[in-house]
Amino acid sequence: MAKPIMIQGTMSNAGKSLLAAGLCRIFKQDGYRVAPFKSQNMALNSYITKEGLEMGRAQVTQAEAAGVEPSVSMNPILLKPTNDIGSQVIVNGEVVKNMSAREYFAYKKQLIPDIRKAYEKLDKEYDIIVIEGAGSPAEINLKQDDIVNMGLAKMVNAPVLLAGDIDRGGVFAQLVGTIMLLEEDEKKMIKGTIINKFRGDKTILDPGVEMLENMTGIPVVGVTPYMKVDIEDEDSLSERFSHKNTQGVVDIAVIRFPRISNFTDFAVLEGMEEVNLRYVDKVEKLGTPDMILLPGTKNTMADLKWMRENGLEAAMLKEQQKGTVIFGICGGYQMLGEALEDPEGIEEGGNIRGMGLLPIRTVFTGEKTRTRVSGTIQELSGVLQGLSGRKLEGYEIHMGITTGSGKVEHFSIISEEGKPEKSDGAYLENVYGTYVHGVFDEDGIGAELVRILAEKKGIHLEEVCEMERHAYKEAQYDLLADTLRKHLNMKAIYEILKEGIK
Repeated sequence: MAKPIMIQGTMSNAGKSLLAAGLCRIFKQDGYRVAPFKSQNMALNSYITKEGLEMGRAQVTQAEAAGVEPSVSMNPILLKPTNDIGSQVIVNGEVVKNMSAREYFAYKKQLIPDIRKAYEKLDKEYDIIVIEGAGSPAEINLKQDDIVNMGLAKMVNAPVLLAGDIDRGGVFAQLVGTIMLLEEDEKKMIKGTIINKFRGDKTILDPGVEMLENMTGIPVVGVTPYMKVDIEDEDSLSERFSHKNTQGVVDIAVIRFPRISNFTDFAVLEGMEEVNLRYVDKVEKLGTPDMILLPGTKNTMADLKWMRENGLEAAMLKEQQKGTVIFGICGGYQMLGEALEDPEGIEEGGNIRGMGLLPIRTVFTGEKTRTRVSGTIQELSGVLQGLSGRKLEGYEIHMGITTGSGKVEHFSIISEEGKPEKSDGAYLENVYGTYVHGVFDEDGIGAELVRILAEKKGIHLEEVCEMERHAYKEAQYDLLADTLRKHLNMKAIYEILKEGIK
């Protein structure tokens, strides 16, 4: 049986995901078989496993840090928000249906057997399970039916490390207040606290650490710094949205939809020193980029209406007329067509016109496409002709079937393993679209794209710095682990693992 340890936080974005990934890496380095686990994840960034099942990317990141293949057993419940009060509910990698928050709250206790089964599978295969909570364990209106924080810790008998975010202020109140709001048996499960995202001279903080330990009777097992590691982060709280590289000679604007998903598609481009990749949600921020990227979205129709209402669609159409490259992925690709039809009410219901830049139409259906694919970019014309013949690899994850409404030039030819090839995407002049997430990830594609965009504006780049993704990720996981080893009391954490809950 595996030894569990759980990271909970005083609030969302307290750093749970990163701490869990770091511990996964440390335990792996120390020779243990380790797996991540999060019973319920609410996220728009998702991943398709080799079996064609869907899970949250945070646990994929943690699995990569642990050096193991991602499995839906690591994240049995995934909630993908479709609007402010509802989500698509995915259980064991398969879509159940869309539910309102109230409907899901009444339903979720039925999922406890699925959580137990997923955890027990990992329990048999690994030495250590690093569990991540969600939000705060002290949401007193939700605690009764909790399946992701203390409710889960009790279910699997996991000792808890509670992390607070000092960067946003009030960390002592966060930690003490959270503990005060817990039941007595829950308080006993917290075996250590972590002050996370610290900047400055720790000696100034030390008196507060001592007082915190005296108030709670719980040891502080680490004061971890604000870490500048390039590791995938979670959804709407991502600091990537405010990242800027003003030295980049190629300017790429990503439209930041309200329901943006899988923006990890752009990590390769963001990591290039030649690129200023920025997220845009207002017309006045668009400027005159060299390329506009339309990312995935959990609600294509609603986000197209949002662009239409705030003027971004009109501004993009003007840029397209000037010759700016427009590139859509998944939902962004669907928007570029002539029509979006939703006869079954999968998204908004009804029909709306698309942006009219590609001769395609999309009809939403209840069946979700989930598959890993590989293939080749077609012989393209237009600005991105230089990408022709490049190998690509990624995954499809979408509702809706897209067909040509006229003669369509396809972007790529792709296939699932062991299945026939099929056409993907479309292009016309300076507008390109694909269903393949990760389209820029294969070696050479991102670099060639940047070189093309630079040449278009009269800048010749002798060599474009493109990182080898796997080696780069591995180096970042090692950097994370090395940093945490310096600032966490790993001896105490191993003792907590050994002792468990008594």
